[in-house]
Amino acid sequence: MRIVSYLKEEHEQLAIFVEGLLYDMELIHPDIPNTMVMFLNYWEELYPLVQAGELAIQDGHIGNKKAVPADSVQLLAPVPFPSSCRDGYAFRQHVAAARRNRNAPMIPEFDQYPIFYFTNHHSIQGPGDIRCMPDHFEKLDFELEVAIVIARHGRNIPAEEADEYIGGLMIMNDMSARRLQMEEMLLNLGPAKGKDFSTVTGPWLVTLDELQPFEVPCKEGHTGKNWNLRMQCRVNDIQVSDGNLADMDWTFAEIIERASYGVDLYPGDIIGSGTVGTGCFLELNGTGKLNDPNYTEQWLREGDKIELEVEGLGILANTIVREDSTFSLLAKKKRL
Repeated sequence: MRIVSYLKEEHEQLAIFVEGLLYDMELIHPDIPNTMVMFLNYWEELYPLVQAGELAIQDGHIGNKKAVPADSVQLLAPVPFPSSCRDGYAFRQHVAAARRNRNAPMIPEFDQYPIFYFTNHHSIQGPGDIRCMPDHFEKLDFELEVAIVIARHGRNIPAEEADEYIGGLMIMNDMSARRLQMEEMLLNLGPAKGKDFSTVTGPWLVTLDELQPFEVPCKEGHTGKNWNLRMQCRVNDIQVSDGNLADMDWTFAEIIERASYGVDLYPGDIIGSGTVGTGCFLELNGTGKLNDPNYTEQWLREGDKIELEVEGLGILANTIVREDSTFSLLAKKKRL
């Protein structure tokens, strides 16, 4: 099932996506709330009702007269107001390539435990314009990822049980202003301003039952579900990235185990996978320069169109726009 949040009369509206049409939850059952957060908080009771509604639509028992074409509305992030957003670091290929490109050895701790950082959950957005300030254009980057949404409250969740807490998967683009990120992380804190202006998710949340045909074993020595889903990024219709979710070393279940240690996870929490191999310009530029000293770096620019496509999860499309401001944090740095 594909669950969507969209803008209806200036308010968030929850719907399911079936063959290009959006069916509001009220068309399925009057007791289903119209917002994702409320729906997630009652996931175990309401999800079977929505499943039955989807079957009724497919069987023709719920007509499409009141359905809305998906391409006629503004899609929001599937979870427009998440309770938190963490981002993992689960792909060894990406980590190893990024470290190799800066002449650093692979950090052995990567293979000992999964890590994540908190990003700004108030900057979650869906398809559409990504607004950027002048400093963001100093090495502006995308990051090709997949994220999960937590659908059950839990604490101290063992990895062996953690997949039961996942409501579904969606595409995630962890936008990055690399100049800001690199400068502030010299102080061994962050990332912060290099990441907090936009994290894009969408176009919909795909539930695990729909993804069963894509399930594959996780890597040896790990625990949890994994999925064979090709991941691609195109910038201005030119493919720049090509990876696969099955290449995750740490599973979402293992990240949930660590994230929930001594901490409550809540319905609506988002957890990203981290960047897939080849999934950002920072890695691609580093590899390019390593192989060719004359390689020309590429970064996102005003007007660029970004499309992240993940098999089974859809296409997440955004355009880079410049905010009407000349204010610069970089220009305010104290000169020593």
